[in-house]
Amino acid sequence: MKKAVITLGALFLPLALSSSVLASSVEQTKGNYVDKFRQLDEALPTPNVYRSAAGEPGEKYWQQKVNYDIDVTLDEQKRRLTASQTIEYKNNSPHTLKYLWLQLDQNIFKNDSIAERTATFNADKLQGRPDAQPAKLSLGQLRRQQFMSDNELGFTVANVKDDSGKELKVTVVDTLMRIDLNEPLKPGKDVEFSMDFAFNIVEEDAVGARSGYEHFEKDGNDIFLLAQWFPRLAAYTDYEAWTNKAFLGSGEFTLEFGDYDVEITVPADHIVSATGKLDNASSVLTRTQRNRLKEAEDAKRPVFIVTEEEALENEKAGTDKTKTWHFKAENVRDFAWASSRKFMWDAKGYHQGGDEQPLVMAMSFFPKEGGDLWKKYSTESVVHTMEVYSRFSFDYPYPVAQSVNGPVGGMEYPMITFNGPRTELQDDGTRTYSQAEKRFLIGVVIHEIGHIYFPMIVNSDERQWTWMDEGLNSFLDGVAGREWDHTIPWGVEPRDIVAYMKSENQVPVMTQSDSVLRLGPNAYTKPAAALNILREVILGRELFDFAFKEYAQRWKYKRPTPADFFRTMEEASGVDLDWFWRGWFYTTDHVDISLDKVYQLQLDTKNPDIDFNRLRDIEAAKPMPLFVERNKAEGKKLWVEENPDVTDFYDANDRFTVTNKERNSYNKFLKGLEPWERKVLDRALEEDKNYYVLEFSNLGGLVMPILLELTYEDGTKEEQYIPAEIWRRNHKHVQKLIITDKNKPVVSVSVDPRWETADVDVENNNYPRRIIPSRIEVYKREKSKAKVSRDIMQDIKTELKQDDDKDDSKEQN
Repeated sequence: MKKAVITLGALFLPLALSSSVLASSVEQTKGNYVDKFRQLDEALPTPNVYRSAAGEPGEKYWQQKVNYDIDVTLDEQKRRLTASQTIEYKNNSPHTLKYLWLQLDQNIFKNDSIAERTATFNADKLQGRPDAQPAKLSLGQLRRQQFMSDNELGFTVANVKDDSGKELKVTVVDTLMRIDLNEPLKPGKDVEFSMDFAFNIVEEDAVGARSGYEHFEKDGNDIFLLAQWFPRLAAYTDYEAWTNKAFLGSGEFTLEFGDYDVEITVPADHIVSATGKLDNASSVLTRTQRNRLKEAEDAKRPVFIVTEEEALENEKAGTDKTKTWHFKAENVRDFAWASSRKFMWDAKGYHQGGDEQPLVMAMSFFPKEGGDLWKKYSTESVVHTMEVYSRFSFDYPYPVAQSVNGPVGGMEYPMITFNGPRTELQDDGTRTYSQAEKRFLIGVVIHEIGHIYFPMIVNSDERQWTWMDEGLNSFLDGVAGREWDHTIPWGVEPRDIVAYMKSENQVPVMTQSDSVLRLGPNAYTKPAAALNILREVILGRELFDFAFKEYAQRWKYKRPTPADFFRTMEEASGVDLDWFWRGWFYTTDHVDISLDKVYQLQLDTKNPDIDFNRLRDIEAAKPMPLFVERNKAEGKKLWVEENPDVTDFYDANDRFTVTNKERNSYNKFLKGLEPWERKVLDRALEEDKNYYVLEFSNLGGLVMPILLELTYEDGTKEEQYIPAEIWRRNHKHVQKLIITDKNKPVVSVSVDPRWETADVDVENNNYPRRIIPSRIEVYKREKSKAKVSRDIMQDIKTELKQDDDKDDSKEQN
């Protein structure tokens, strides 16, 4: 450590700050001060009667309600759905509506959709290569193009009529449809209309959809996952009016709550899983299956409703007969379902909060390809998720929570989720799974079941702000995952986002979903890690958990915006967090706090008998000048050594010898002190504490608390927390005075020793600096293969980039 002397007067004054700062977001005519703690008032919408300044629904909050009555038939051979639906739309807004907007999500697969026409081909890295090879097209890309050209995709909608049978004018705009009402719909009134619709189901693996069918060549059967399958009312909100933005793939949905009555006609040997409660179990299930369901309500482990043996028999059969499954769901914002003769089905009752709370049936539907992996972990993961999420939000309000295996990596809808991991068939006919597949299944089930809370109940706008459901849910799935097994890397620790935080390929979290460059780290990992830091570092668990639960309960069955979340978390915790939201959600700054210097200060007492002896010791500790050292080595003598008879007082005493002049000056200093000043000085001399000044630089721009670990000479350690507000007057450079007892001299200081703040550079976090452990690999390069290797790696990187872009267009755990 470097040492310095601090005078008595300076000991009690604030230390000077550097004037080097960045330009302010509010333009200044004098100076260049940046206020990183400036309030978000101008950035957030003005509170009103619909949304209060506290972040809760206002006294006149409203939202629409839409009820659906649907009859749908699955044509397995043609892989086509045909349906008719009656919709009741209740206008709870204060506005008169002349038309309604509906979402036609299946239209995204039309060749002339905006999504298809604006899709880009990621071959930029291939251009301009020295070998001038052409861009490459993968077989997967060719398969997608062939499927979309061979099939007529998208909705066909017909017979759109009001409740009197009069036709309604319809205008289709890409993935949206406007219905012009025959009479304006006034506030507080409702309108009923009906329509027929149909579409060809896409092959999920071929087009990379969120739902579709999967064909199994060996047994000739399919699994159908049906979502975004019916024309749905777009949301009409107080903050945006109609949310009629085209579906481009990344930005998902925001919908209205309502009640559903759905009859699903499928081949008679199919098993159906759907949003809602099965209303005609006696018509579609055997007595044995119904008894098994009853047994499962109080079972310790999942009970099979449809066993593996029964599912295998169904696979062999095939039939021309049909069954109609009838489901009812109340107060949900969407409806999805799955159907296959391959499904086995298990269930387990979840008694949340004790026997008096409503029973929830956790259930899983999966083919033989799911194997022991699904038998052991799917339904148990569903129950575990509800246990954890309910603690952070509210009791699970629906009668069922389901996990269905299919080709989708992971997607969520009310009461039902689609999840992809499976076992692998071995040469001996057995099925096994890797550790990665096990972790994937547990993680994806937790994540997707968690989405039933956010955004299927806390109904945030996924089309605008993906992070509001993905980020919050990823934070909570990290909690649930680590409470399942903390040794599994769940991806929400601050250290997991370091590479992304310092990358150039990013945009602020508050960017609209379809414009985000890398959806995974932007909408999932970064906000999840930010909330983890907010809980574990900044607020602490008690304040965070109270505020987060308040947010969830305020906005249950309602539609929150980012401002509502930000305001609720501040209002309920009692902590100003505008600096945190601004830095983490509105900028691309990163955390890089450097501990530049540590000065050990010693008190200048003005007493020459104390200070001069200390100064003598300091002088003696200095290294001998090279000139003097070499002269001595050569035997050269000084003049004073050769002439010892010529001496005086100063030859016998050094410059640190105290004389009456210094003592008189000291006595004069003491007489001039006020009584309180003398007490302060006497106490400081008696305590003889250690004084250290730590100099910090904020190299990443993101202001954060400074987490310190002090290591003392006796080997003990102490942690100190410096709030982020230390940067409020200078966000680039600050100094901090640390005082320790005289028997606790500091030997080293570390910043963020546990890697809790996503600091991107740990090399500058320690003083004295440390050797950073890394690796060096030994390899032999064969020159003849260098060019080939380069080309292979280029192709691999290109394919990985294409896969990454495809993943970003879908939801992945």
